[in-house]
Amino acid sequence: MTWPTHAVTNQAPPLQDYNLFTADPALREALVRGGAEWAQDALAQQGAELGAAFSYDQGRLANQHEPTLRAFDARGFRRDQIELHPAWHALMAAIARRGLHTGPWAHPRPGAHAARAAGFILQTQIEAGSMCPTTMTYGAIPALSRDAMLARDWLPTLLRPEYDPRDLPLAQKRGGLIGMGMTEKQGGSDLRSNTTRAEPDGAGAWRLTGHKWFFSAPQCDAHLVLAQTPGGLSCFFVPRWAPDGGKNPVLIQRLKDKLGNRSNASAEVEFQGAWGHLLGEEGRGVPTILEMGTYTRLDCVLGTTGLMRQALSQAVHYARHRQAFGAALIDQPLMRNVLADMALEVEAAIALALRLAQAFDAQHDEAQLLLRRLLTPAGKFRICKRGPELAAEAMEVLGGNGYVEDDVQARIYREMPVNSIWEGSGNVMCLDVLRALGKNSRTADALMAELAPAQGRNAHFDAHLRRLSNVLRSTDDLQSRARSITHDLVLAVQAALLLRHAPESIAQTFCSTRLGEEWGGGFGTLPHTADIETLLDRALQTVN
Repeated sequence: MTWPTHAVTNQAPPLQDYNLFTADPALREALVRGGAEWAQDALAQQGAELGAAFSYDQGRLANQHEPTLRAFDARGFRRDQIELHPAWHALMAAIARRGLHTGPWAHPRPGAHAARAAGFILQTQIEAGSMCPTTMTYGAIPALSRDAMLARDWLPTLLRPEYDPRDLPLAQKRGGLIGMGMTEKQGGSDLRSNTTRAEPDGAGAWRLTGHKWFFSAPQCDAHLVLAQTPGGLSCFFVPRWAPDGGKNPVLIQRLKDKLGNRSNASAEVEFQGAWGHLLGEEGRGVPTILEMGTYTRLDCVLGTTGLMRQALSQAVHYARHRQAFGAALIDQPLMRNVLADMALEVEAAIALALRLAQAFDAQHDEAQLLLRRLLTPAGKFRICKRGPELAAEAMEVLGGNGYVEDDVQARIYREMPVNSIWEGSGNVMCLDVLRALGKNSRTADALMAELAPAQGRNAHFDAHLRRLSNVLRSTDDLQSRARSITHDLVLAVQAALLLRHAPESIAQTFCSTRLGEEWGGGFGTLPHTADIETLLDRALQTVN
């Protein structure tokens, strides 16, 4: 008698050919609250396209076949070109078609930023590296719009829903992308220690000499760059091709070999007299580029939320199909607790992410602008810290299957830390929260007005709000407590949003665990009173 040596049993089928949007009630509900109900049909179409097997394959291939640098051609002439896999180009073409890079600027309307935020969360679930040039272009548009020359010569092309990978001057392309170059070897987040210098060229432009230690997506059509001038640190628009028609001398030294974000090229570059256009006022480079950073920090929140959402979906799907000890994993009490606890975290992340995007839609409302200024760094800190914890737990649900590169969970886990590091690490975000609170006395008032409608609905929330209010009025040693203040602030906003908008049992569970004493701190320690059934039902509403 012979026995089969490779009979595959008790393995979950791939999670694919489902709709990422319609399977996510928390995202659908938050979209409507954000004033973007009009975008539901387009997002449902995007969710169906992204949930298809070919989209998952594109994400896998773009990361498996990493960017390569062609610094020189066969004759020794500099090329400084990045070669990317066709899967990357397909992903970027879909991103541009969906308007995720400049849509709210090209077609402004109520809820435009919230609609884009939902689309960004969906897109990130399939491939996160391609979101880097996407978010930098999105963040650069406001600054470019205030410059007459750039608004005339660049915005029409940047605002088109087209992706054009050709290495040509922008005037010859159908679409364009913008990158960023701030970080230098000696400085990191300390931008004022940058040494790259810019000198006037006598013809109205500047020439940059120096280096950047991290230069994101070097294949982009232009980058915003910081450099020292006689008037102080200034921001420059540095195109890939100079106005004279030649390649701008931004020389790529090497590509970074990163832990994650491997589909996206990150480079070290040297400027050897590169042509640059002063953007904003001389000596005001940090405020100019940090405006871009406000939008890219929003996308750090959105990106991590999307990765958390997909990690949870993969874990729930696997648990529904995997049998262990005589029962499906999803039916075993301890596993149900773990999955429900992760689902609760994702519910809160989505609520905060879309609420934050909604504040970006209110461009002329002072209270919303103050909330945006406060909650963007706060949300980036809290959500991006929770992401790696959740990704590790979700990967563990799959056991060894989740730890191999064939599975999307491993890629999600490697991807998670970048959003916490990029655009300012945790301490930078928390200090920025303190600056937001101290710069305008009305910021705390705007926060409390946001939280007030949830008062009286949960004793834990009311007690947490009183403690937070006392801390915000304090002036004692705030800097050393900046992390705990930021942590408590975000939890208060998440709890308030859930109390006002989520199913009652979910809101009460969040308050009793994240704000109370009925939680062990790690995933899988929900109290016996938690409505696990509702959490698991909302975690992945698909027939797969």
